[in-house]
Amino acid sequence: MKTYSPKKQDIERTWYIVDASGKRLGRLATEIAVKLRGKDKPQFAPHIDCGDYVIVINAKDIAVTGNKMEDKQYYRHSGYPGGLRKKPLKQLLEENPEEVIIKAVRGMIPRNKLRKEVMMKLKVFAGSEHPHEAQKPQPLTD
Repeated sequence: MKTYSPKKQDIERTWYIVDASGKRLGRLATEIAVKLRGKDKPQFAPHIDCGDYVIVINAKDIAVTGNKMEDKQYYRHSGYPGGLRKKPLKQLLEENPEEVIIKAVRGMIPRNKLRKEVMMKLKVFAGSEHPHEAQKPQPLTD
C-alpha cells in the first residue's frame, strides 16, 4: 500500500469570512491559523500549503480578557542601540487594528519557508467592508 501525498494542483481552496467583533484574540487566531494551514483537511501535509483563504472583518472590535489592553506590549527594534520601541495593545488597536490580528496569527504559523505563502491568504479589515465578495466567502463556524 502506498502513502498518499497531496499535489499542489489537487488542493481545493475555499474562502471563509470571520466577524471578529466580540471574539477573544487568541482563540480567534488559533481558528484562523488552522484554516490557513489546512490542518482541518484530511489531505493535510506539512510540506505543502493546502489551506484556505480567510477574511477577517471588524478587527477593531476584538476582545481581550483581564488587563491585556494596557499590559500587553508589542515590541519592535530598529537595530540601533537604544532602538527598542514598544506599544500597548490599546494604542495599536487605535492606530492599526489589522496588525493585531496579523501578528497573533503569524505567531501561530510555523517559522519555515511556507509561512509567507500561508500568511498571504489572510485578509484582515478594520471595518465590515471588504473587496472579496466575488469569491463568495462562507462564514467560519466555531
